[in-house]
Amino acid sequence: QVQLVESGGGSVQAGGSLRLSCAASGNTYSTDSMAWFRQPPGKEREGVAVLYFGGGATYYADSVKGRFTVSRGNTKNTLYLQMNSLKPEDTAMYYCASRIGLDGRRWTDRSKYNYWGQGTQVTVSS
Repeated sequence: QVQLVESGGGSVQAGGSLRLSCAASGNTYSTDSMAWFRQPPGKEREGVAVLYFGGGATYYADSVKGRFTVSRGNTKNTLYLQMNSLKPEDTAMYYCASRIGLDGRRWTDRSKYNYWGQGTQVTVSS
């Protein structure tokens, strides 16, 4: 079992920054990747960014490229999402997800991930 706990959400004006954290605990030894997803009000959950543990590769949704950065903490059990130049359209519930074991599905496929956090709300006002 793996537990994921997100934090760092809040309200910010357009152009501002936030850093989200996802603390992983439990049986994280075989983690293949961790990702951030978001779900705007009334819309489907979408992939924002992913970090693959094996080689450190990262991928981003086109809508956040150049503004968001995903990274791991020194303890390797924490995933971060640095969000800069925030826009009102970034308003959403943000979720952390973890994939234990290898899997060939696309990183944006929600079914790829074994574990999910409870989410943290990000609200960007204009």
